[in-house]
Amino acid sequence: MTVPVFLADAADLGLGQFVLGGPEGRHAAAVRRLREGERLDLTDGAGLVAECVAREVFKDSLRVEVLRRYEVPAPAPRLVVVQGLPKGDRGELAVEMMTEAGVDVIVPWSASRSITQWKGDKVAKALGRWRSTAREAGKQARRFHAAEVAELHSTAQVAELLSGAALALVLHEEAEASLASVELPVSGDIVLVVGPEGGIATDELDRFTAAKAVPALLGPTVLRTSTAGVAAAAVVQARTGRW
Repeated sequence: MTVPVFLADAADLGLGQFVLGGPEGRHAAAVRRLREGERLDLTDGAGLVAECVAREVFKDSLRVEVLRRYEVPAPAPRLVVVQGLPKGDRGELAVEMMTEAGVDVIVPWSASRSITQWKGDKVAKALGRWRSTAREAGKQARRFHAAEVAELHSTAQVAELLSGAALALVLHEEAEASLASVELPVSGDIVLVVGPEGGIATDELDRFTAAKAVPALLGPTVLRTSTAGVAAAAVVQARTGRW
């Protein structure tokens, strides 16, 4: 059985034994129902990993002994996906799949054609859902570098992000170059832009290309916005050797 992963503070991971409490300890003890002697891995989400064994299990926590520690280097190049806001719960689906696929940063984008718009109190609630989804998906996927969900970006902020990337790509059905043929850097940020259900507006595309982004064709079929990001990430991961 795959060893489960839970999040813990880096300071605790430096100890020989400690009690894993809070939401993570409760999940380990009450939901996963770990037993004394069972293995688990703990990470701070920044590359530090502690291989542990449960020594005592309480109602909503457990005492763990650290058997071994090691560091996992951050993958390179870094993969950033700008996700146009999808409707309904497809945003969480996109975040879940991209986290499992190894995307490093997910940037929610309020595109002009997004059916869903985050405004007022909706922003904090929606970001909370996306971040919770990324956190749980990262543990399920045994990621030791947590996926970051950035703050909501406007088109202007996305353009600024693209201008500073080692390579910026906009997935677009009318692009001439295919994603599989674009030359990729070995370091820095690769930023992929995924439009919403209504697609990327002409003025948005113009603004992104002015920021040195390159339109790229993902494939001969049209994917939903919630699946395009993970499909594109898979192509990039394989081509850069991260997979």
